[in-house]
Amino acid sequence: MTANHQPSWKEWLDRLLMLNVLVVFLGAGFFAVAVLAQSQGQNQPMDLFQLLWQPLFTPAISLLIMAAVISGILSWWRRRVLMADRDNGT
Repeated sequence: MTANHQPSWKEWLDRLLMLNVLVVFLGAGFFAVAVLAQSQGQNQPMDLFQLLWQPLFTPAISLLIMAAVISGILSWWRRRVLMADRDNGT
């Protein structure tokens, strides 16, 4: 079995993106709790969520979407290059 060594910057980027996904999931859970609390007449959780929306959750969601789009484009490009190499016989 061979070890797949990645550059240290890629490992840190992967960790950052995993932390970002965790923030987005926790934000979604917190939003669900805030909506349920608001339906029971408690407005404090929704007020806190709205306070955190712009500085925390909007950039986290944007980073998640951007990373997914870039990953998809790079994957498509790699497949296209590999298909071109196979067609050329290299």
